[in-house]
Amino acid sequence: MAHSHDGDGAGHVHSHGGHPHVHENTKAVLNRLSRAIGHLESVKKMVEDGRDCSEVLVQIAAVRSAINNVGKVILQDHIQHCIVDAVEDNDQEAIENLCQAIDKFVK
Repeated sequence: MAHSHDGDGAGHVHSHGGHPHVHENTKAVLNRLSRAIGHLESVKKMVEDGRDCSEVLVQIAAVRSAINNVGKVILQDHIQHCIVDAVEDNDQEAIENLCQAIDKFVK
């Protein structure tokens, strides 16, 4: 997989089988990931500080939700760009890779 910035920095160019795609949600995904990482660091600090287990569990659920939402954005972007082209090109490998990724994502 090749990743590089497009000219304006709004997204990444992503390649599947020689077909480049611009992912316009890259900046939003990175921002969401940064927030989730910060939140997870806060949870770690809560554990280090001996905070109430119930509070920690609630915050872990919030981090899990944030990560799942990032995954949904990536999945939607992938379907809208990469998989549309894969179907047009009858790229069965890309479609199979998506199926495997979905299987792992929803576990």
